Amino acid sequence: MSHRGDVPGDKETGRALWYVDAGRAELRDEPLGRLEPGSVRVRALHGAISRGTESLVASGRVPPSEFQRMRAPYMAGTFPFPVKYGYSTVGMVEHGPAELHGRTVFTLHPHQTVFDVPEAAAVPVPATVPASRAILGANMETALNAAWDAGPGPFARVAVVGAGVVGALTGFLLRQLSAASVTLVDIDPGRERVASALGLAFAAPSQAPTDCALVVHASASSAGLATALGLAADEATILELSWYGDALVSVPLGGAFHSRRLRLVASQVGMVAPSHRREWTYRRRLEKALDLLADDRLDVLLETPVAFSDLPARLPAIFAPGSGILCQRIDYR
Repeated sequence: MSHRGDVPGDKETGRALWYVDAGRAELRDEPLGRLEPGSVRVRALHGAISRGTESLVASGRVPPSEFQRMRAPYMAGTFPFPVKYGYSTVGMVEHGPAELHGRTVFTLHPHQTVFDVPEAAAVPVPATVPASRAILGANMETALNAAWDAGPGPFARVAVVGAGVVGALTGFLLRQLSAASVTLVDIDPGRERVASALGLAFAAPSQAPTDCALVVHASASSAGLATALGLAADEATILELSWYGDALVSVPLGGAFHSRRLRLVASQVGMVAPSHRREWTYRRRLEKALDLLADDRLDVLLETPVAFSDLPARLPAIFAPGSGILCQRIDYR
């Protein structure tokens, strides 16, 4: 395909965030070289930090058994360090085919000011979705896959334990796709504001509804998983969305776990849910996730942006336990 405008030469350089040691990151120059046929050059506008996954990467807590499976698209380096990691960037196509030139696109690319990706990896952002909100695309894709993994129901009552970004988006989708009563459950009372904005109920663990046909766990803690098991109805499904890295997790499978015939099911975005795998590609799923972001209420998940140039210094506070940060937005301009 022909490219509109001048094809960039081999002199352009981007800047990328690298995790270089436990708790330490830096910005590095990234020479781009010539734009290859079939690729596009994207200049970043906004990005997002995935607090759960990236905090484990930043602290060197990716277990060796997961080094290959945890590689993100267009990641550079090797685990544990140094590694260029991240998977949520929204930018504008500066050089590419006529149908993409000048378009705002979402890419599963690490944090970098300008970069090249194959044309197929640059997914246009719908006109109904602001570029700043489109950074939730990867999280919404995880939530959509979780909703598919949960199954069609019917679910009269659903609890989501852990009201972070993925938990909140999963609860939001389950409410949109079904008639279920959905409650976000979290130890942080400040999360009630998020639940209210998304049209969901909220409860502390001690007040959460029991006898739930579906319980989604997204707190990444043993205590949260124990809470999730305790909220489930007989023969209910507990859908596990948390990833714990190299941490050992205590799971209370004694007591009535077996007699109540509970089902503990893993959900992970790396593969399309089995129920949709025959008809849905990764690309189609991501396009659907971006479409689902056309709702102003979702802006409640976005934090005040951090300038990309300030990111290395700001990361310790972003990753700190108890920071209360949801989706940390990065602004590149």
